[in-house]
Amino acid sequence: MKPIIFEDLFSFLNKLEKNNNRDWFHAHKQEFKQVEKQTKAFYNLVLDALRTHDDIDKLKLFRIYRDVRFSKNKQPYKTHFGGSFHRRKPELRGGYYLHLAPNNQSFIATGFWEPNKADLLRIRKEFEMDDTEIRQIISNKSFKNVWGDLVGDELKTAPRNFDKDHPAIDLIRKKQYIFTKKFTDQEVLSSTFLEEVNTSFKAVRPYFDYMSDVLTTNLNGELLI
Repeated sequence: MKPIIFEDLFSFLNKLEKNNNRDWFHAHKQEFKQVEKQTKAFYNLVLDALRTHDDIDKLKLFRIYRDVRFSKNKQPYKTHFGGSFHRRKPELRGGYYLHLAPNNQSFIATGFWEPNKADLLRIRKEFEMDDTEIRQIISNKSFKNVWGDLVGDELKTAPRNFDKDHPAIDLIRKKQYIFTKKFTDQEVLSSTFLEEVNTSFKAVRPYFDYMSDVLTTNLNGELLI
């Protein structure tokens, strides 16, 4: 069966990595447009699949042009495609991300990348009060078989006003609450890739349901929305 993501995508990105300059890109603009069109079509297929089991209000496909104003890396183009899928707020929290890159660098991610100050404090307070339910969810065998361990940036010590010796300090000191899953080029090129992405995203639902409940209630369990 013909792969959904064509080999043209990885071929173009590999060439772009070796020729990351405006002259080369402009000379190959038509090739880029074709690859971009195919890739957008796939992201929209993922969006349609997600909407069969979640309430997604929008897809954001990131542009290939890099913002180099404040970066030491002045290469003008990204060598990957990335897109995020946003759940309907304020009731539903969390998000999905799909990253496509050659040389076995593709991955999907899900969770909470940059919770705002209020949400981060609310999550930490919940774990301080009781971390039983979250640990049951993320340690569930079927969940871990798909997503592995919780990852994300974290503080080296306890946040202000939290006990550094608290039993849940491993969760409390985190600044992000993310899960990631890597894919080889062969897996991305497979005709089953769309199904695998959607099945993996669907498996995260218990985590999202729990975190959405936390972020829409106060510590007394009273609704905030």
